[in-house]
Amino acid sequence: MSYTIAEIAKALGATALGATDIRVDALAEPADAGPADMALATKPEYAAALPQGRARAALIWEGADWHALGLEAAIVAPRPRFAMSGLTRMMDLGEGWGDGIHPSSVIHESAVLGEDVHVGPLCVIGAGAQIGAGCRIGPQVTIGADARIGEGGLIREGVRIAARVRVGARVIMHPGAVLGGDGFSFVTPEKSGAEAVRETLGDQGGATAQSYVRIHSLGSVRLGDDVEIGANTAIDRGTVRDTVIGDRTKIDTLVMIAHNVVVGTDTLLCGHVGIAGSSRIGNNVVLAGQVGVGDNLFVGDNVIAGGGTKILSNVPSGRVILGYPAMKMDAHIEMYKQMRRLGRLVSDVATLKKSVFKSGQSD
Repeated sequence: MSYTIAEIAKALGATALGATDIRVDALAEPADAGPADMALATKPEYAAALPQGRARAALIWEGADWHALGLEAAIVAPRPRFAMSGLTRMMDLGEGWGDGIHPSSVIHESAVLGEDVHVGPLCVIGAGAQIGAGCRIGPQVTIGADARIGEGGLIREGVRIAARVRVGARVIMHPGAVLGGDGFSFVTPEKSGAEAVRETLGDQGGATAQSYVRIHSLGSVRLGDDVEIGANTAIDRGTVRDTVIGDRTKIDTLVMIAHNVVVGTDTLLCGHVGIAGSSRIGNNVVLAGQVGVGDNLFVGDNVIAGGGTKILSNVPSGRVILGYPAMKMDAHIEMYKQMRRLGRLVSDVATLKKSVFKSGQSD
């Protein structure tokens, strides 16, 4: 895979400078770049490492002096990080799976596969499943009965898609993702201690120990178009209605989405996010790493939650939050600053007490 600087710039809608006939066949960080690499010198601090490498060409920011950087050619983009989306797509070598249906795969005779579908080794596709045109299914993937996968999907190694799950077009699922496991739904014959604590916020009352009985999950999981699911992420099916993920939402590695959750469009759920059952997450929401959302809550559109935030109550649209329990980010930061001063405050109070007692003794 090799492109000239001119070809890359045209594909990205960017500006090519210098020797635009130079060919590159890979991307590299500036210090590691060789003569056939495109260096990613998208910021001045990155470009400072160019002398450590041997790059002839680089992706740079607007206003950068490519001559002074020692380059023979450059591509200039108004927003270099956005340009990297197209650039990395061009340079992606894929998984090397090849094409066609591997002979070791097991595909039920009633399953329907569209044109140009690839199915890798040791896959199992259940009865009545429908796979859209152009999908690429990696090794050891399981797709349950009556599942629906839209066109152009990429389903990587070891993904598990349960019966009746609905997946939109152009969805990407990374290794080990599981869609459609049963929800964590259990009930006791009488009110449990946990239920009492939920109502009283501390008192279990007279509840006694009981065994838990399973509530079956009859709903499924529905994913919109252009969704991406990270490695080892789990999305549980709904109890009666479906668990839903909206169009273009991106979900990171090791995220847990419980039964009946509804996530809106264009939302980012970062690593280790956990969303408890029946909560609703709006559109254009960002939940940073290790954010937790309690059950039956609502998080409005355009909310941003900083890393480690624990959401225990509804969050109105547009709010930026942080902390445990979640509060406005600026308020949390101010509170944290005050907490750091507590030691000095305690010391000052002790000094004042000594002064007061000494003053009282002298009287």
